Amino acid sequence: MNVLQLVTSPRPFFDQQVSVLEARGVDCTVLEVPGAHSGDSSRSATDYARYYPRILSELRSNDYDLVHANYGLVAPFALAQPTRPVVLSLWGTDLMSDHDWLRSLSRFGARHANAAIVPSRAMSSVLETDHELIPFGVDTDLFEPMSQADARERVGWETDRPIALFPYDRTRAVKDYPRARRLVERADADLELRTVTGVDHEEIPSYMNASDVLLVTSERESGPMVVKEAAACNLPVVSTDVGFVRETVADVTDCVVSDDDTALIDGLEYVADARRRSDGREAIDGLSLDALGTSLLSVYRRVLERDDSAGRRAEVGHGV
Repeated sequence: MNVLQLVTSPRPFFDQQVSVLEARGVDCTVLEVPGAHSGDSSRSATDYARYYPRILSELRSNDYDLVHANYGLVAPFALAQPTRPVVLSLWGTDLMSDHDWLRSLSRFGARHANAAIVPSRAMSSVLETDHELIPFGVDTDLFEPMSQADARERVGWETDRPIALFPYDRTRAVKDYPRARRLVERADADLELRTVTGVDHEEIPSYMNASDVLLVTSERESGPMVVKEAAACNLPVVSTDVGFVRETVADVTDCVVSDDDTALIDGLEYVADARRRSDGREAIDGLSLDALGTSLLSVYRRVLERDDSAGRRAEVGHGV
C-alpha cells in the first residue's frame, strides 16, 4: 500500500505515526507545506498556493492508493485532487480552533473525506459527521520511568529541590509561561521552575524523569502529547483544562487539571511535598504506537475496500 501523507509541519507524534505504518508495510511519502514555520509564526498564503501543484505533481509521478491529510488546513488540498480516496486526521487546534474559519474548514474536510479521524473524546463530541476515534500513540519504550537521580545526572541538573518542568519555548504566547512562573512563585513550596526546549525528542524522557511535576499552562492545545508522555514516565501532571489532558489523566493519581489558579497551586504544593510518582503508565495502557498503527491500517483498508471509494479510486497507471 502506498500512501501520500500531507502535513503542515511534521511533529514527533506524526513521525512516529509514519514509522509504525511503514513497519506494517505501508509505503509513506510525506509532503509538507512549503515555507518556514516556527513558534507562533505562520506560513503565508503564497506558501499554501504553492502546495497544491506539488501535490498534483507527486500524484502524477507515483501510484498512490490514498491520500492521508494530517490537520484541517491541508484537507482542501487533499480533497481537490479527484482520483485518490482521502483520509483526514484532525489534530485539535484545527477543529477546536479559536478561528471560526478553521473550525468550519475542518468540519468541511471531515464531511467530504472518505474517513475522518480524531484523537480525543472531546473532539469526538463536537464533530457531527461519522468519524473514527484513534488516540495518538505514545512510544512507551522511549518514555518510561527511570531513577530521578540518574536522570538528573544525565541532564546536568545539580539540585535536590523539587522541579516543575515547563516543556515549551517560553516565548510562545499560547503556552503562557508567565502564568506558569506566577503559579510556582505563589506556591508555598521550595519548587523550582525549569524549561526545556530545542532538545532532541529522544532526550525528553530524561528531563521528565529528572522532574517532579509537569506544568502545563497553555491557553489551548491540540493535545498536548507531553501529557501522555509524562504519564508514561509516571510523572505527575498539573495542567490547565486543554485538549485531551483531562481524559488522559482522569484516573491518574497525583494529577490536577483545572483552569483555576488556586487549584493549580494546590496541586503544585501537594506534588512538591509528596515527591512521589504517579501511576500514569497504567492509565495509558492501550495508547501504544502498536495500537495506533493497527487502527490506522484498519481505516486505510476499509476505505480501499469500499466500492469505488466514493469515486476517488484511480485506475492503475492513470494520472491526475
